[in-house]
Amino acid sequence: MLTEKFTDPQEAVDRVIEIYEHNTAILRDAFKRFAKGEVLQERVRACYPFVRITTEKVTHTDTRQSFGFVAGPGTYQTTLTRPTLFKNYLLSQFKLLLSNHQEPLEVGVSDLPIPVHFAFAEGIHVEGDLDPDHLRLLPDVFDLPDLAEMDDRIVNGTYEVDNGGWRDGIHPLALFTGPRIDYSLHRLRHYTATAPQQFQRYVLFTNYAFYVDEFVRMGRELMQATDDPELRTYRQQYTAFVEPGNVTTPNANVEGMKGMPSTGTPPVRQPQMPAYHLQRADGTGITLVNIGVGPSNAKTITDHIAVLRPHGWIMLGHCAGLSSSQRMGDYVLAHAYVRDDHVLDDDLPLWVPIPALAEVQLALQDAVAGITQLEGYELKRIMRTGTVASVDDRNWELRDHRTPLLRFSQSRAIALDMESATVAANGFRFRVPYGTLLCVSDKPLHGEIKLPGMANRFYEQRVAQHLKIGIRALELLRNHGIEQLHSRKLRSFGEPAFR
Repeated sequence: MLTEKFTDPQEAVDRVIEIYEHNTAILRDAFKRFAKGEVLQERVRACYPFVRITTEKVTHTDTRQSFGFVAGPGTYQTTLTRPTLFKNYLLSQFKLLLSNHQEPLEVGVSDLPIPVHFAFAEGIHVEGDLDPDHLRLLPDVFDLPDLAEMDDRIVNGTYEVDNGGWRDGIHPLALFTGPRIDYSLHRLRHYTATAPQQFQRYVLFTNYAFYVDEFVRMGRELMQATDDPELRTYRQQYTAFVEPGNVTTPNANVEGMKGMPSTGTPPVRQPQMPAYHLQRADGTGITLVNIGVGPSNAKTITDHIAVLRPHGWIMLGHCAGLSSSQRMGDYVLAHAYVRDDHVLDDDLPLWVPIPALAEVQLALQDAVAGITQLEGYELKRIMRTGTVASVDDRNWELRDHRTPLLRFSQSRAIALDMESATVAANGFRFRVPYGTLLCVSDKPLHGEIKLPGMANRFYEQRVAQHLKIGIRALELLRNHGIEQLHSRKLRSFGEPAFR
């Protein structure tokens, strides 16, 4: 396998881009000819680019770092995809590797085929463009997605070590392979109706459309021109607001964007988990995703957003308050989770603790204090830190109440929902900093159940404040810098070097 060696990270990234664009162009051109009826005499195959580093020295790095270095002597490699989309990310990872190891990076073409579906970055329904005869011939001419190359053995730490490495003595350099990333990028477009490049590095998840309505209102308002100097300075940090269908509203406060029209087309019907993006020029804006109700949705969307390597995600939602001292509208800052949702049991055993991350906890607490103007002991009047239990049964109230009561009491749970533990657990699994701030919307154990009229009034009163707190928390995390946010708490020994 021929490789080229690089000591300049930018040149290495440029070469990866060159290989990828050339190889995917081969597949796209061949498929277009195949779809038009041309008989291709030979199988068409093009493979992913890869990057590799080999070191014979024990790793000695700044002990404060949590990524950017390999575990020890050996050869480490990963396949790469969509390098233009990940250009800044790859550049930062390459810089760290070169700086920490003083060894060149090797770039080349792997022997892992690119599925023809994944050669079309903007999405194409390959099978939908073919008649039955061509559809039958498709596997004979092109490589199709292979599930064996898209599983999460690396990120789960369950891959089998063979001959001292992951494959043929080679260790993984990144948490995700090229095919695994491609799969998620295509699924993101399907579930959220926005392109992967629209996603920002700080993410809010919610389980209610009320939050979406408020986020859309705020996002559109931030794009409007203002004569207030202080307000304009704040608004100028964001460049555009993007809604499903890649409907993009430019920020009229940014030089050169005033008067520019919106672009994109709203989808005919809303996607399963619509996403909205308050964008910054460097990609460090805020994305909000309405994941709907249930742990399965929570796992699905975090499985896919994780490949974009966000700097952090926070769950904002409503919960059942379990303590008699809680009031409707109180906030719950999760510091522990009871994972009674079961969707991640096979990927992350229940005996694995999901710790609270101090950096995120402090940002959320400071955001609540800043938005509510309450501090210290007074803050305890509206916010309680404690354990959140997530279940997979929305009608848990209809069970024999003695069983859940015992479990909640023994775990010291103060709140119950269906998504938070899953979002946090997948954050832990994917090394994405996570946090949870919920709002008490009912107290079923104490006779205060959620009814339509009462719920609507509650949502109107609390949603705007809760959303502002979430946005403020992510902005605080961004201002503090990613070096502190990506701490060692989420990294194990023998971790892949890429963040």
